[in-house]
Amino acid sequence: MDIAIDVSPLIDARNLAHRVRGTGFYIENLKKSLLQYYPRNKYTFFTRGENLPKDTDLVHYPYFEPFFLTLPIYKKYKTIVTVHDLTPLVFPKFFPRGIKGELKWQLQKIALRRADAIITDSQSSKKDIVKKAGISDSKINVVYLAATESFRKFNPFDRRIAKVKKKFGLPDKFILYVGDVTWNKNLPRLVEAVNKINLPLVMAGKALVDKYFDKTNPWNQDLIKVQELAKGRNNIFSLGFVETEDLVSLYNSATLFTMPSIYEGFGLPILEAMQCGCPVVTTKEGSIREVTGEAGFYVDAYDINDISNGIKKVFTSDTLGEELSKKGIIQAKKFSWEKTAEETLNVYKKVVMDATI
Repeated sequence: MDIAIDVSPLIDARNLAHRVRGTGFYIENLKKSLLQYYPRNKYTFFTRGENLPKDTDLVHYPYFEPFFLTLPIYKKYKTIVTVHDLTPLVFPKFFPRGIKGELKWQLQKIALRRADAIITDSQSSKKDIVKKAGISDSKINVVYLAATESFRKFNPFDRRIAKVKKKFGLPDKFILYVGDVTWNKNLPRLVEAVNKINLPLVMAGKALVDKYFDKTNPWNQDLIKVQELAKGRNNIFSLGFVETEDLVSLYNSATLFTMPSIYEGFGLPILEAMQCGCPVVTTKEGSIREVTGEAGFYVDAYDINDISNGIKKVFTSDTLGEELSKKGIIQAKKFSWEKTAEETLNVYKKVVMDATI
């Protein structure tokens, strides 16, 4: 097959925000995995505006945003689109789109409906796409993501554990959060819950230390709250963006990882934590249960007391922490980039075969 994949977020300066994690991570690892496991195909990795080879069998747009024009309205080839989630459409009150955003969503929806197939990260996201975009579920394929092999459990005496604690000035035991600060991440409740029991919380994510952002944008209100709640607290450590090598060490160093999200389309940091043997405290919202299975300690996303009690219980119990660690490692083995590449290629084959019938 001759497959063209749009890698604009990895190259185009206007899309650099995607490179930090999320979409950039997905595109980079999909590209790498397809080349590694299925090298017989011909791949063209292009950016928007470039001409494609005439013999192209299909085009894959591995990113989608409802309020930005990420898809072309007219298409010349068979098209596959990856929609990670539609969280802003599920909770419009907390992600207001404005008139321009609404117009762009209507155009994006038309383009999405014209796609020959859609790939999404979870059954939860699939249901949202059916409901919000009015697309038949037969066109939507769930292909789970995976953590890279670099996320793995260290020996307890590995020198990298002490090294990363020294580098960031961290205590011996701490709670870890990795991710963004959008409303669905529920960070204000997390910080309040941790402050209530006065335990150390380490937060890694580019936005956490950002000083130059639009404070009038409704999407940034939780970032403002979190920065205020963390101000002057010696138990809160906001690290900003962390390179993968240090991030793996942080997962291995943490007493537990927590992501008490109100909603997730997948929840990749949970999988990374489990793969490193870090106990996970999370919620059952959105796709999270699909990823975590029976390996997580679940709390109520909307109840600060329940979040703090759950974190404290896991933080103070070595037995419970060890049990969750073992379960997490087993659960994480269900996901791999080889499997993600295989299932993605199956979608490609189906679209190309349907075109020849």
